[in-house]
Amino acid sequence: MTAPNTVFLFPGQGAQYPGIGKDLFDEYRIVRDTYSEASDALGYDVGKLSFDDPGNQIHLTRYTQPVLLTHSTACHRVFRELTGNRVTPDIAAGHSLGEYSALVCAGSIGFEPALRLVQTRGELMGEWGEGEMQALMVDLDTARTLAEQHYCGMAACNLPEQNVVGGRPEDLDLLVSALSETSPRARSARLKTEGAFHTYYMVEAARRFRKVLEGADFEIPEIRVLSNFTGACHDGDTDSIRSRLFLQLFNPVLWYRNLLAAAGTGDSLMIEFGGGLGGGQTAAEKRPNLESIVKRAFRTNGSPPRYLSVINLPTLENAVKYFQD
Repeated sequence: MTAPNTVFLFPGQGAQYPGIGKDLFDEYRIVRDTYSEASDALGYDVGKLSFDDPGNQIHLTRYTQPVLLTHSTACHRVFRELTGNRVTPDIAAGHSLGEYSALVCAGSIGFEPALRLVQTRGELMGEWGEGEMQALMVDLDTARTLAEQHYCGMAACNLPEQNVVGGRPEDLDLLVSALSETSPRARSARLKTEGAFHTYYMVEAARRFRKVLEGADFEIPEIRVLSNFTGACHDGDTDSIRSRLFLQLFNPVLWYRNLLAAAGTGDSLMIEFGGGLGGGQTAAEKRPNLESIVKRAFRTNGSPPRYLSVINLPTLENAVKYFQD
């Protein structure tokens, strides 16, 4: 059972929190098996890190990326099991790190090799990158002009009125000051990251990651997967996938283009797998990472996509029920 156009979405960094996945782990064997696979692949207890975070490591990029890939994959697997694998997506997309989760979902790379890939990706980004990131509630031209004037780079184009830039902290401070002078009502927020991801500050990390990508085994995806770098679907060859994942590291995430391409022109259903946001302490109190962006992207659309998520027990039960009714 599918909608005319079914899209699977996967969040990126910022969607992690201590306790992520524990509710699903306690309830479903397939989730426990997924965390066991992850631990075997990486050589440390991914469940303990995700659920308890004893060393305060979950927000370090080298750990954040495997944690989120594991949670997204676990959410997708348990949903697939409970729906009898009847819900087949037409297309998959992920924001930044989430692009790797989308490629796992599409059968382009196995879960365990993807884990090792993003572990190395996170290590290199944390070690060789620098800078910070700032979300600007302004249009793309304004964000780009400010970035160019302050030695910063565009990092993500999430919505027409929400763009992210990256640079050194002192440069971002000057950028924000300039924004407050020219557009005093424009909002902005500093993001909690270990570097200016998807900007030129990641070039050295990308250069080192290229060798790792070239040694990774990719297959042609079984479904279409969107590229953050181009905003369109990956081509049907694995060398192109590797190249675009390399370029993704130091070029902006074209997420708004991804969403428009994913929705197409007809009736669509989008389902987000993994992660969670919000101030609550338990998984049940979290809300989906990408939901607000998806809804804002299509708020003027006469027929916006229907939206579901699978990020915790309540959302899983709701999504499964949707396909049973």
